[in-house]
Amino acid sequence: MATLTNDMARLCGEIQMMRRMRDALMNELEKKTRERRDAVSQMQANIATAHEQMATRTKANRMAFVSELKQTGAEQRQATSSDLAGANRAWSGKGRKRTGR
Repeated sequence: MATLTNDMARLCGEIQMMRRMRDALMNELEKKTRERRDAVSQMQANIATAHEQMATRTKANRMAFVSELKQTGAEQRQATSSDLAGANRAWSGKGRKRTGR
């Protein structure tokens, strides 16, 4: 009968040890999960900040491009208008110098 008692005591000890191991594992999993969740939240915040900065830079670049494009277009319209006015004067004879005939 002593063998049965010893086996039961050993079995009880193993069960208690496995429960402690399971509790330790669950605590470790919860800790790692919290750490991972925090890391992901921080990464998302960093991505949002980087995206906002990129959007600001991109908008500034687009606005500068559009401004330059408007300026270039205005200069080309002015040059074309001047050329057409000169051509009109030349065809109508107002731009020619008259010689003393």
